[in-house]
Amino acid sequence: MRTPRRAALLVSVLALLAALTSPATAATAVPGGFQPASTSWTGPGSGYVLGYSPCAGSWCPALLGTTDGGQHWRRLGAPPMPLPDNHNHVALTAVGDRVAYVSDGVHVLATRDGGATWHPVTLVGAREPYYLSKIAETGGRVFALLTTYGEGRGSTRLYSAAAGSPVLLPVPGFAVTGGLTYGDLAVGGGLQVALGADYGSERYWTSRDGVRFTPAASPCPGGEVASLAGVRDRQVVALCSSSPGTPQPGSTERQLRHAPQLGGTFSETGAAPFTGINQGFAAASPTSATVAAMGGGVGFLHHTADGGRTWTTLALSERGLALADLDFPGRGTGVVVDGQPDADGGSAVYRTTDGGSTWRELRFG
Repeated sequence: MRTPRRAALLVSVLALLAALTSPATAATAVPGGFQPASTSWTGPGSGYVLGYSPCAGSWCPALLGTTDGGQHWRRLGAPPMPLPDNHNHVALTAVGDRVAYVSDGVHVLATRDGGATWHPVTLVGAREPYYLSKIAETGGRVFALLTTYGEGRGSTRLYSAAAGSPVLLPVPGFAVTGGLTYGDLAVGGGLQVALGADYGSERYWTSRDGVRFTPAASPCPGGEVASLAGVRDRQVVALCSSSPGTPQPGSTERQLRHAPQLGGTFSETGAAPFTGINQGFAAASPTSATVAAMGGGVGFLHHTADGGRTWTTLALSERGLALADLDFPGRGTGVVVDGQPDADGGSAVYRTTDGGSTWRELRFG
């Protein structure tokens, strides 16, 4: 008689332990009132969303992860990054399951243990006011773009260090100065860096290992700004844009350009719709690309599936603040964030699985 009782007791204990250690359901993982601020995906089904929820008269950060495309969420250790009062975008960049960066444009935090701990990253010599627009890791190194502002003159420069370093240094030779400066970088199939000033000439470099760089002809004609996508099926895709407000307020002239390989010569392949001011650009393949734009308080996604010959436009919402984090992590899957957590209309993450033709809002809890 003792053996069956012991067996029954053991089964009960194992069942209890299983219940205690099972993954949290969406209802328990997602805090009440959660509003997404940024999203970053490391694969078609694996992604992370940094958001905020109301707490004690303020907003508290929460970091969620998914491995099934957003059907279920788990709670991770959130970075101690307050929601900025100036409405700066709080950007999350996930490098893998354990490595991620988060920045509000001024401060940078990093984790290398899946969110268990976060530590600050310092950019040597950076003096406010400045804005860190992008950070990425590739080839065992981390890269960041920083734009500083002054009285009629500023600069944009590239910073770098070994992955895991708490300090980033300016990369010699990778800087531009002017009244208005800007830049972009892209990883995936190689590293690309573009820097420009005052809608004049633009400088462009490529690297296959993040250490040795080769100057190359700019993706864009003079007077246009390059937005870079990673290498897709060995081809390079870029968007070239005029200054905002051209040809009319709330619009931007744009054209899609392709190069046959990293460091190759770009050629024009199609003009994109003018509507809206650029908020993001990404390519799912050499022929499938999407532009995120804002105009008249509406968010637009301009999409081409034939390399820029024809385009469709989706009016995403009327949240009216910003579109951010447009990206295609693989197999036609893409994401974009619409709005901001503390805005009247809130915020949302949209996801596509057909390269950008159709989008649906992800649900949290």
